[in-house]
Amino acid sequence: MLPGSIQISGETLSGAEIRDICESLRENSVRLLSLRGCQLSERDFGHVCRGVAESRSLAQLNLNLGIVSNINRVKQLAEALKTNRSVQSLFLHGSPLTDAGLALLNPALSIHPSLVALDLGDCMLGDEGINLICGLLPPDGAKSGLKELTLSANPGITSKGWGRLAIAVAHSSQLRVLNLDYNPLGDQVAGMLAVAVASSRTLEVLDLEGTGLTNQSAQTLLDMVENYPTALRTLILAENNISPELQQQISDLLSEGEEEEETEAHEVTAREKNPWICHNNSSSQMVLMTSGLGDSLLAETEM
Repeated sequence: MLPGSIQISGETLSGAEIRDICESLRENSVRLLSLRGCQLSERDFGHVCRGVAESRSLAQLNLNLGIVSNINRVKQLAEALKTNRSVQSLFLHGSPLTDAGLALLNPALSIHPSLVALDLGDCMLGDEGINLICGLLPPDGAKSGLKELTLSANPGITSKGWGRLAIAVAHSSQLRVLNLDYNPLGDQVAGMLAVAVASSRTLEVLDLEGTGLTNQSAQTLLDMVENYPTALRTLILAENNISPELQQQISDLLSEGEEEEETEAHEVTAREKNPWICHNNSSSQMVLMTSGLGDSLLAETEM
């Protein structure tokens, strides 16, 4: 039987329910475990963490909305992740980690062999936390790293911290999705991110919704998309003080780039089917690097 999912939101979990969850984890019958905003005792949280540690099937772990509510729980989760080898996506959105909590969790995140998606949105992080996160975005050829990172609603991060992240993104060898929505970034940080996007060979999605941007930022981003080759395919600028015209121009340019790549991909397929057609090596390589757009990370890692 294929592993299934356990998804519970906003409930107070009994000891019996926790035992059932842990048994399923130990039997490797759970691929997705989501306990969003649930109430459970410290003891039961420890039981769940031990089940996570033992599971070989668990690919996605969602402990959003306050589940990891204190330092003791952070420590237990860190110990579980040091043993676990299967989790690919970890969501801790809305957990009061702070930089101190992330420092305890970071060693386990850094050595985890399968982790590709991490959500630390609304986790009360600051610049020290950003420095740790940058270590999860290794430069080209260094080691495996994150493909999807969410840092929404962490207003304690300063422009210095965002600048540090922009440098890491520019040199990251794998990051494809970056969600920074509802942070007070402003035009200065947006300019740094534009440089990072222009330098990145992998970033496909950038969410800047509600980040205090103006037409100045939009013009910089437009110039970047128009004049530099980029892997970017989706740029979210909603709830900013940006004119609809500029947003539409950026969207149109990104759409044109995607259509061109689809055409080139079809041409590569045709050449593979007909060996008598001459190959253009540089074009083929570019298409292969940017193929698979729109695939979910979970689906990708199953292949």
